[in-house]
Amino acid sequence: MKALIQRVKNASVTVEGETVGAIDHGLLALVGVEKGDSEADAEKLLHKLLHYRVFSDHDDKMNLNVQQVNGGLLLVSQFTLAADTRKGLRPSFSSAALPEEGHRLFDYLVSSARSAWPTVATGQFGANMQVALVNDGPVTFLLES
Repeated sequence: MKALIQRVKNASVTVEGETVGAIDHGLLALVGVEKGDSEADAEKLLHKLLHYRVFSDHDDKMNLNVQQVNGGLLLVSQFTLAADTRKGLRPSFSSAALPEEGHRLFDYLVSSARSAWPTVATGQFGANMQVALVNDGPVTFLLES
């Protein structure tokens, strides 16, 4: 599994004009599920999401995680993260998990996140989503399980 994470001042996801998920300060995670990914990969990714130190401490060093700053976690499925872009001018999605498996593992990640942290919001799997955010820094990292 992959997650492109961004430290945000706020972020939201809208589907057909309705906000389906929003957080104030915290992490926006765009999540891609690849063939061969498992629940163990989701657990490893969740551990990184909750413990990755990307928030500034009192010395302005990135030493704090989302839990230590009482931030939100906005999880948004994005199968395009699994694209192979090495050849040509059109992405290949051959390494992306099938939609059913991607949905199952994304839901597993969301459920596990909600069990571990109280402030978790999501987009809507498979929907055409509009994601709005104010990136704080900017701070962006690609995490892989």
